[in-house]
Amino acid sequence: MQQNGLLKKTLNCDLCVVGGGLSGSFAALAAARHGAKVVLMQDRPMLGGNASSEIRMWVRGAKGVFNKESGLLKELEERNIHGNPTLVHSLFDATLYGMLRENENITMLLNTSCLDAKAENGHIRQITGWQLTTYTYFTVKASIFMDCSGDSILAPLVGAQYTHGREAIAEYGETLAREKADSRTMGMSIILAARELDHPVKFVRPDFANIYPDDSCFAGDVGESVHAAVRDHKIETSGANLWWVELGGELDSIHDTEQVRDELLAAIYGVWDHIKNQGDHGMENWDLDWVGFLPGKRESRRYIGLYVMTEQDVVSGGHFDDEIAYGGWPLDDHNPYGMRRGGDKQFSSIVIPVKEPYGIPLRCLCSKNVDNLMFAGRNISVTHTTLSSTRVMATCAVIGQAAGTAAALALEKGISPKDAVLQHYKTVQKRLMDDGAFLPHILREPSQLTKRAKLNIPEDDRQRLLNGLERPRVEGDENGIWQELGDTLQLSFEQPQKIASLRLQFDPDFSRMSISDNWKMRLFAMKLHTGKDFAPVRVAATIVKDFIVYADGKEVARIENNYLSLVKVPLHIQAKEITVKWLATNGAEKVHLFSADLLEN
Repeated sequence: MQQNGLLKKTLNCDLCVVGGGLSGSFAALAAARHGAKVVLMQDRPMLGGNASSEIRMWVRGAKGVFNKESGLLKELEERNIHGNPTLVHSLFDATLYGMLRENENITMLLNTSCLDAKAENGHIRQITGWQLTTYTYFTVKASIFMDCSGDSILAPLVGAQYTHGREAIAEYGETLAREKADSRTMGMSIILAARELDHPVKFVRPDFANIYPDDSCFAGDVGESVHAAVRDHKIETSGANLWWVELGGELDSIHDTEQVRDELLAAIYGVWDHIKNQGDHGMENWDLDWVGFLPGKRESRRYIGLYVMTEQDVVSGGHFDDEIAYGGWPLDDHNPYGMRRGGDKQFSSIVIPVKEPYGIPLRCLCSKNVDNLMFAGRNISVTHTTLSSTRVMATCAVIGQAAGTAAALALEKGISPKDAVLQHYKTVQKRLMDDGAFLPHILREPSQLTKRAKLNIPEDDRQRLLNGLERPRVEGDENGIWQELGDTLQLSFEQPQKIASLRLQFDPDFSRMSISDNWKMRLFAMKLHTGKDFAPVRVAATIVKDFIVYADGKEVARIENNYLSLVKVPLHIQAKEITVKWLATNGAEKVHLFSADLLEN
């Protein structure tokens, strides 16, 4: 339909996801891989949100070498390492885009901003978005809607309950809460990227930039719980990303974004001028490579779900029956005033370390009063204090995969998300773990088919291979088995069995030493600054590169040039014996295998 030169189109789907950051992208992909027809509405030209080339904030998640997030986020990183070893930001965008585009169940509406919705009696009927590149209004009708926009755009449009700002201590008894509730949030940041050259480079400060004549401009109070007393501005390959160039938490984190952006641009260019021209920082040969124009947000609206997660849940480990994701970043509550150095105190961030990964319940992803509304990312049902930990992108990513998996199950069974939460959370957990997700308080159960199989390895090795722990937890090698190249792993039965696929979980190298020579890239394979010491990242040496699968002695699959730690080999056969022969790794001398599972369907 066309009216006044503007097009109007209607799309029908099972699930409509609003917001294409890591949480929204993985929610859409998880649901689509489980059979749902998905429309993903994203208001930017690319996917990835704060991780995209527009903002370039590092992906961070749970602390601890063995707590690294897996599932779809791990797949994205491994794809990016393989296809983008020099970590070009646009290729990161393309890698994520390609993961979604290859799935025929996903329709992407990029450059499309959600602006209207219709809901009746706590049920969303449709939403409408404006695609600025095609001058088209898209109306999307779906059974389930999911808000991964960060700003919770659907909340005011459909009457969903939400909250904003910081709770009073009397509400939940949190140690980081304030005496009185207020509307302040953590602020926004704009960051820059720099490159080291072999000759001096001058920088001329723009007229609009701030002037910071010495390091005292960035100083804060010194205290035991202060994350950064003086804001670090040592730029190098594994150096600072200037996260502390942060403002706007005392303003409206949605409606004042343009004003805050202007202030942040003046600040970030002023910081670079300080680094280059105000004092001796040893940065003569460093050139400004890129500056963002889209602020990265930490906080705005938060939905009220079936459960509100609190600080106490985080510090106690978050033991929930319906655990479907986890976090492990510290409680990291940024000063709303950021670098403005006003208000409460001159701290940049108050931190409470998290001693162990904590579970996140499925109940935090479903609206309390809108029956077909789910959400994922930094807008889930948590307090402000809890958000200071759950907001980091790796945590948001695993939450997104969980939300998409749960939505697909609800659609499959023809029930509401709430009913899926209350009645079928164990099935959601199983599907997530089958797809490589790690749940710290739940073991992955091997299939009954695998449990019946006879294996050609010692009983101790069999127990480790089938113990449901697909990563180290303490020592580094207490789970899984080691085999030599040329060895075989054999699973056999007395009678032929129907076998749909073979699932293998290889060691992704939790030490990360084989992946990167640069410390920051070992945390997550993303690059910001480029010094002369930068080295391209590599596929983890521990991932098996080449192997053959035999069924009753006949070759049925040959995998070559593999770079993924989780591999599912489709078979769809009947056989008495499955044999896997290891031919080559990506550099390791031996094969380290955490799980081998034969699946019936």
